[in-house]
Amino acid sequence: MGFTEAVRTVLKQKYATFSGRASRSEYWWFMLFYFLALVALGFLAGVLAFATSGGGAASPVSYAVVICGLAILAVFLPLISLTVRRFHDRNISGWWYLALFVLGFVPYVGIVVGLAILVISVLPGTEGPNKFGPDPLRPEARAEVFA
Repeated sequence: MGFTEAVRTVLKQKYATFSGRASRSEYWWFMLFYFLALVALGFLAGVLAFATSGGGAASPVSYAVVICGLAILAVFLPLISLTVRRFHDRNISGWWYLALFVLGFVPYVGIVVGLAILVISVLPGTEGPNKFGPDPLRPEARAEVFA
């Protein structure tokens, strides 16, 4: 799966789909898109902040902050659903992601939680179908014993 296909799949086809599995390529291409979009929006906000010297009730900086906030909110649900599907690819329930997400707010534990989510996201998925669906890389493969 390539960059544009991953972004299209996450944002159009599976916007809030928490079932099924997501391959590593789908996950990491979308994370690259998300990172680049945040950098671009941050750069835009910085340019607007530098360009405006006067402070008014509705400065361009406040518009940039609102635009960045709306962009983050628009991608929040697909990002969570993608991570849940990535957990499913590792044959881990999505409820574990919720537990890790909540634990991430505990001071110092959040660092370990972030590393755990990173490790789960980096590891390859289970080969063949698992209890969450067929293999996204080879959907025609079957889990036959002694085949």
